[in-house]
Amino acid sequence: MRNRPLTRGQKLSNTALAAVRAPVEHGFAHLKNWRVLGKVRTDPTWATALVRSLLVFTNHEVSR
Repeated sequence: MRNRPLTRGQKLSNTALAAVRAPVEHGFAHLKNWRVLGKVRTDPTWATALVRSLLVFTNHEVSR
């Protein structure tokens, strides 16, 4: 419900969810900065392969 303090369990749940979401959000931010996705107006299969490839490169770059 809105405007009510969160329970300890809810806070822990939110923290866990944020930890899982952060790397994904960072990956999308990198893709948006490359502006590659704005030009993709083609076959969804090809676009999926492109995004997967870019995420591999991004993860490799971030993990150094």
